[in-house]
Amino acid sequence: MNPDRPALVLGSASPYRSALLERLQLPFQPHSPDIDESRRAGENPRELVQRLARAKAAAVAEHFPAHHIITGDQVARAPNGAILGKPGNRETTIAQLAGFSGQRVTLPTSLCLYNSATRRWQEAVEEFTVVFRRLGRAEIERYVDREEPFDCAGGFRAEGLGITLFERFEGRDPNTLLGLPLMALTDMLRAEGMELP
Repeated sequence: MNPDRPALVLGSASPYRSALLERLQLPFQPHSPDIDESRRAGENPRELVQRLARAKAAAVAEHFPAHHIITGDQVARAPNGAILGKPGNRETTIAQLAGFSGQRVTLPTSLCLYNSATRRWQEAVEEFTVVFRRLGRAEIERYVDREEPFDCAGGFRAEGLGITLFERFEGRDPNTLLGLPLMALTDMLRAEGMELP
């Protein structure tokens, strides 16, 4: 990376997003933003994740005034239209996965690249859909007890044992499912003058 170019900061405490960003072989440092992630009345999933990504970037920029800041957010949109975030505990995770059995679940995932030196924003929302197999209660409980995906939108971790829950995927970039749309991000980084690969 050009030493005169702003350094990269990943505005996330997620080890999953860090692992994805490491694939681009660019130096970066993580910094967890402290914002209220509550949904506003009437906010649809795309609006919610886009607003949160922007709010996270703005919060991180207070600490990194001359950097490229990468942020994002993800929720799961259930078949009934409900917006589901991180379940947080075993019971909620099991209930969410039971409701997903045999269903299509879409995960709107936002991405923001903010150059805090030039104040240039680049934003996108990508959607990725997973189709669940028919799941029995016992296999859901086994999965939840083995992987404990309480900190994942929708209550599953596709990069781990969660892959056994699905029938198929639908979407442009499978990294979107894991929380960081790398194809869109590389386009944004190139627009900032970075050479990839």
